[in-house]
Formats: sequence, C-alpha cells, structure tokens
Amino acid sequence: MHQTFKRRSLVLLATAAAIALPGLAFAQAKTKVAALYTVPFEQQWVSRLHKALKAAEARGEIEYKATENVSNADYERVMREYATAGNTLIVGEAFAVEAAARKVAKDFPKVSFLMGSSGKPQAPNFSVFDNYIQEPAYLSGMIAGGVTKTNKIGMVGGFPIPEGQPPDERLHGRRQGNQPQGRVQREFHQQLV
Repeated sequence: MHQTFKRRSLVLLATAAAIALPGLAFAQAKTKVAALYTVPFEQQWVSRLHKALKAAEARGEIEYKATENVSNADYERVMREYATAGNTLIVGEAFAVEAAARKVAKDFPKVSFLMGSSGKPQAPNFSVFDNYIQEPAYLSGMIAGGVTKTNKIGMVGGFPIPEGQPPDERLHGRRQGNQPQGRVQREFHQQLV
C-alpha cells in the first residue's frame, strides 16, 4: 500500500509539473542559425531574410547570429567558423563564391545550408533559392527589340555573376528574334543595389 501511494504521488506530481510547466516537459534545443552576407543588412533581399530570422529569434524559435559585409575572400572562412560553432543552419548567398560554399557544405554534412545560388541543390545539405527572372528578361528583350530605333538595347547589372547570365541570354536571344542585326550592350556597376 505504501509503495502504491508513493507511485501515485510521483505520477500526480509529474503530471502537475507537466501541466504547470509545459515548456519544460517538452523543451527542445533551439535551432542555431547563422547568416553571412556580402552586403549590408539594409540591402533589399538580405534585409528581408535578416528581418525574418530576427523575428523568429524574437519569438524564441531560434538562436541567430549574422555577419554583414563579408568579403568574397573571407566568405569560406566565415562559413567554416559558423559551421564549427555548432550552427545547424547557415543562410547566405553563394553567387560569387559558389565553389567555396559548396566545398564547405560538403565538409559539414550535418549542417544545413540555404544559399542564394544560381546553381542546383547539392545533396545532402545544400539548398538554394534565387530570383528566377528569365521569363521577364525574355519579354523585356522582346519589347526592347521591337521598339529600338538604333538596333541597340542595353542591360545594367550589379556583377557579372552566373545568376545574371540566364536573364541576359534571354534578353539577347529575344532581341535577336526581333532585331537580328541589333546589339546588346552590357554594363555592370560592381555593386548590389
């Protein structure tokens, strides 16, 4: 009888604790997220990612660290530092450092990477996102080729990176359909706006 009473008391105490303190009963470690960006947090798409991750941190869903203005030369080193620091998700952009970012991901298979990239995902842990603008570029080239009076159209971009090639090719290809003798001039101002 005494043993049964003890067991019931323990079960009641555990149940009461679980009800009163639900966070403790099912507590899980927060996901550690790190982000690295080659531009300031204020840059358009980076600011959206940064704000969303800061909001998740404020809700207590994740632990979040971020570094802005990482040079391409330092990108791999910073990725490795974040990976060895126990972060389970690393977010950033790999456009100009594609090979180095994929190498780091391969070296840390238990860390997930979500990178802005014009390339394909890489199993098991390298996921990608991009602003796929090939269709609008095609239409822009079609319109530009149809309205030019000089047989010239232009494209302005931030950096001559692989991500910019498909839209540029679509623009050029569509222009050729409307103005086969025309010329496409490309200018890159070496910064993201």
